[in-house]
Amino acid sequence: MKRFLIYIVKIFIVIALIAIVLDGLYTAVFLQSKNRGKIETVFNSKEQKFDVVILGSSRANNHFVSQMFEDKGLKTFNYGMSGGHLFEASLMLKLMIERKYQIKNVILEADLNLSVDHQAEGISALFLPYIHNSKIVKDHFKSQENFNELYYIPFYRYIKFDTKIGFRETFLTAVHKKTNALDNLGFYPLKKDKNGNMKNNIVNLNPLPHNKYYEEIKNICTANNINFIAVMTPMCENVTGMNYFDKVKKVYPEIHNYENVVLEDKYFSSCGHMTDTGAKIFTARILKDFFKK
Repeated sequence: MKRFLIYIVKIFIVIALIAIVLDGLYTAVFLQSKNRGKIETVFNSKEQKFDVVILGSSRANNHFVSQMFEDKGLKTFNYGMSGGHLFEASLMLKLMIERKYQIKNVILEADLNLSVDHQAEGISALFLPYIHNSKIVKDHFKSQENFNELYYIPFYRYIKFDTKIGFRETFLTAVHKKTNALDNLGFYPLKKDKNGNMKNNIVNLNPLPHNKYYEEIKNICTANNINFIAVMTPMCENVTGMNYFDKVKKVYPEIHNYENVVLEDKYFSSCGHMTDTGAKIFTARILKDFFKK
C-alpha cells in the first residue's frame, strides 16, 4: 500500500511539473506575439499616440471605419472586439494606459453591452496568457468566480480555453501566422448577407443602472484627460423593443443615441450589424458631429 501511495504521489508530481513547463512555454509564445490579434498587439506594444481609439463589441468593430478618420488627419485604430463586452473593453484601455499610450479621444460603443457586467468568456480568455505577467490583468479577473483555478493551477487556463489559447492557437502564434484582425486599422467591413437575421427582439433587455466596466472606462478617460465619447449605434428596422435605447438614455444621459441614423435594411448585414456601406454613412455622421474642425 505504501509503495502504491508513493507511486501515486510521483505521478502527481510529474503531472504538475509537466503542467508548469507547458504553462511557461505557452506563455512565452504569447509574450512575443505582435501581429495576430488586437489584445496581444496591445499587450506587447510600447508607447503610441492616437487621436481616436475605438472600443466596444462587434457593433464597434463593424461600424466605425477607421480609414475615414485617418482621411481627416486623425490617427485612429478600431479596437472593437466581436463578441466582447465592456469587461474586455475596459481591460484593453487599462493596458493601453499602462503602456503610456497618448490618446486624445476614446469612442465607446455602449448600447446593448450595457445590459451585462460580466466577461465574455470567449474573448476574455485571450487575456489569460498574461495573467501572471500583468498585475492589471490579474486584478481585472480577480472578481471572477473562477479566478483561483485560472491563476493558481498551472496550465489550467490553456486547457479550459483550448479553442482560444490552446495548442492550435499557440502554434499559429509561434509561427507568426497573421489574421485579418489588424487589417483596415481594426475595422472589419461586412457585406450584405441574404441569410442574415433581419429581425431582433430586445424587449427583455435592460441597461444596468450602474455598469461597473462602463464607469471604469469613463473614469480612466477623465483621469487621463481623454475626451470620452459614448455612442449607441444603429439597428435595422425590424427590431422589437427599440425603447431599450430610450432606457439607456435615461440611465446614462451622456451617451449619444445614433440608433436611428441608419435604418434601411439594405444597409445591414444582419439586424445588429451594418454593411460596409452603412458603416460609412454612420462614420461620416460621427465625424461631422464630433470632429468637424
